[in-house]
Amino acid sequence: MTENAQQQPPAPDSELPTQYAPADVEGPLYERWVERGYFEADAKSDKPAYTIVIPPPNVTGSLHLGHAFQHTLMDALTRRKRMQGHEALWLPGMDHAGIATQNKVEQQLAEEGKSRHDLGREEFVERVWQWKEEYGGKILGQMRRLGDGVDWSRERFTMDEGLSKAVQTIFKKLYDDELIYRAERIINWCPRCLTAISDIEVEYQEDDGELVSIKYGEGDETLVVATTRAETMLGDTAVAVHPDDERYKHLVGKRIKLPLTDRSIPVVADTHVDPEFGTGAVKVTPAHDPNDFAIGQRQGLESITVMDERGVITAHGPFQGLDRFEARSAIVAALRSQGRIVAEKRPYVHSVGHCSRCKTTIEPRLSMQWWVKVGPLAKAAGDAVRDGRVKIHPEDMSKRYFDWVDNMHDWCISRQLWWGHRIPVWYGPDGEVVCVGPDEEPPAGEGWHQDTDVLDTWFSSGLWPFSTLGWPEQTEDLRKFYSTDVLLTGHDIIFFWVARMMMFGLYAMDGEVPFKTIALTGLVRDERGKKMSKSFGNVVDPLDWMDKYGSDAVRFTLARGANPGTDVPIGEDWVQASRNFANKIWNATRFALMNGATVEGPLPDPEQLSATDRWILSRLDKTVAEVDAFYDDFQFAKLSDALYHFAWDEVFDWYVELSKTTFQAGGAAAEASKRVLGEVLDVTLKLLHPVVPFVTDTLWTTLTGGESVVVAEWPKGSGFRDEAAEREIETLQSVITEVRRFRADQGLQPGQRVPARLTLDGTALAPHEAAIRNLLRLQPEGDSFTATATLPVAGAEVALDLSGTIDVPAERKRLAKDLAAAEKEKAQATAKLGNEAFLAKAPENVVDKIRTRLAKAEEDIARITAQLDRLPQA
Repeated sequence: MTENAQQQPPAPDSELPTQYAPADVEGPLYERWVERGYFEADAKSDKPAYTIVIPPPNVTGSLHLGHAFQHTLMDALTRRKRMQGHEALWLPGMDHAGIATQNKVEQQLAEEGKSRHDLGREEFVERVWQWKEEYGGKILGQMRRLGDGVDWSRERFTMDEGLSKAVQTIFKKLYDDELIYRAERIINWCPRCLTAISDIEVEYQEDDGELVSIKYGEGDETLVVATTRAETMLGDTAVAVHPDDERYKHLVGKRIKLPLTDRSIPVVADTHVDPEFGTGAVKVTPAHDPNDFAIGQRQGLESITVMDERGVITAHGPFQGLDRFEARSAIVAALRSQGRIVAEKRPYVHSVGHCSRCKTTIEPRLSMQWWVKVGPLAKAAGDAVRDGRVKIHPEDMSKRYFDWVDNMHDWCISRQLWWGHRIPVWYGPDGEVVCVGPDEEPPAGEGWHQDTDVLDTWFSSGLWPFSTLGWPEQTEDLRKFYSTDVLLTGHDIIFFWVARMMMFGLYAMDGEVPFKTIALTGLVRDERGKKMSKSFGNVVDPLDWMDKYGSDAVRFTLARGANPGTDVPIGEDWVQASRNFANKIWNATRFALMNGATVEGPLPDPEQLSATDRWILSRLDKTVAEVDAFYDDFQFAKLSDALYHFAWDEVFDWYVELSKTTFQAGGAAAEASKRVLGEVLDVTLKLLHPVVPFVTDTLWTTLTGGESVVVAEWPKGSGFRDEAAEREIETLQSVITEVRRFRADQGLQPGQRVPARLTLDGTALAPHEAAIRNLLRLQPEGDSFTATATLPVAGAEVALDLSGTIDVPAERKRLAKDLAAAEKEKAQATAKLGNEAFLAKAPENVVDKIRTRLAKAEEDIARITAQLDRLPQA
């Protein structure tokens, strides 16, 4: 049932310090694990593979609670599989994070009074690489601090040589298959970063703006449109109404005057327009709005760009050269002076997109960009889940996945940056376009030049599950570790990262899925369930908590809150409680070692074991099965809770305490219990190890003399069950709990000894008299014993002599006073709840409070009455 010291070298320390000090243990212990190669996976191994690729953190990033949360869960999965005999690979790495990293270096240059244009492209990119070497990857050291059991020998970076080859290979393949194309479309544009950005890089917030209603046309041929972006009217090329809107049928097909310009624009009918919203007429600016662009495509409208890449108005006239927001005010003022403003609403709170990097307001903009035609790729990604090749956990998250992949728009993959994978397309002097693969020479000669754009960061991270294993080369790693087993990530990026990996993995690997299971987690929130934000002042640096309480405490707190797909509240009090749990494990193991707990030799036969020993072994086997089932279902909160209550409540609070009596008595029973205690601790520490690796490894090596619990065998379960022993000990627990409750009710101190007579004959409790007396501080009855209180429990009887410990008349008087107060409270609450007039007028929350008071009063009356019944008559 255990792994013992026969196969392992002796532990470095045979004794444990009196107190656990995480700061002294964690750093050196982690380095020992790495030096011994515990986390390195062998592609030549005959063991079954188990692979997790880490969602690559940004090279600019540092460990936040979201990282710590997901890394804890991934580490737990990998550590368990390694202990179960799998060749477990958890592959680490970082994302080059195009915009974020370029911004960092541009800020650094700005402090020197320079811009990237002062350096030029090549020198700037070299400067970014220097920044990456000096400042990037801070998070990797913090991952070590958390205890991440990743294979550092396989660390990858999305801009390293191998991954760059993978990017160029798949671009060329997609291009040749006509799944990549170049076209002019509306994109999210950041006027500060001067690049297109993806949807995930747009943050929406409620901003105070203005809604103005503007009269277009003259006389009977007028329409009123409303807008929050008046400056875009300079680029209007139509007004649209619904085809069935009778109010405007006479105007469809006619042209009306566009205010402030010398142009007239048509009135078009389009089903996109909601006739019930506003006036039922909308201005159409195809070059500056995605919906308007679609209308323009259907209606054959011209697209007129009226502002440049920095958001400055370029349209000819008095507003030319104004910033977009200056132009907005100037245009509204000009319209007002002409009597064209029908209505103004200010402030008008509405949702506005901002660049997640620099917080600049996003400008929808018509731009020539590179796109991925996602139709066939997205269909394959949907089919892989529908036919069961990929499981989404929890299953109810599948709908969100299908909503995305079934309605995916073509993906804009080009970015107007210098840092990133440059698009491998060359343009010739006569309009030639050549896409170049990684093993091909680019065209040379006068007039040839490479596209200046780079690829969206998500393009390279979408290749992560197979590019990190050596693709496009057919490497041993790729053959052994692809497809990966689990992708564990937040539900917030299911649309952006998960879907892209599915599309690219299925496409590049001939239909083989990139991962077998997508395990989606929630987001970490504060203890009140509020989103963590710098503006709220509730952001926590997990390193601060690690310094204060240890990494194990942070990990256990996060795992204990991890219910699949739901957000995770966390507060410092909970981390402190987890630290207390680590201390409890430490102290209980010290007690066991001081009392001779051992893993040497086989367990005694069941008939040689006491009911207490058989009870804990039966509960241990059930716990192993329960924990395994929870792991397989990604129920981290439930498995952590099961381990917490088994370890603390059953092992440390009950079995260890019950064993003290046995150890004091000595003999064969004590020797058997020492072996059982060693077995229970051995298995319990192994079960706890994936979540709390540091304290468990320190204790397990000391207990067993084994090399490390990291490479120990995961408990398989003994199959030993003893329901009769479980019932017997449950009865014993109920007796001890009931008498403890009575002692507390009488105001007795926990250590205060009380004379008692136990009548246990004929019950299952008879063998446990010594343990009952020991745990309840009950001394023998003696010649002068007088039973002043008798407790019938579980078929037995416990008679107590309280004459020398409490003043019975005073206690009865105190309880009678408390009973009268509770009965008065009950009467008042009952009267209010019986008053129909009160119930008709009182708010529901007030009525609920009175119902709660009534329930509490009834509970107090029952409790006090029971206490009085147990006391002797005065």
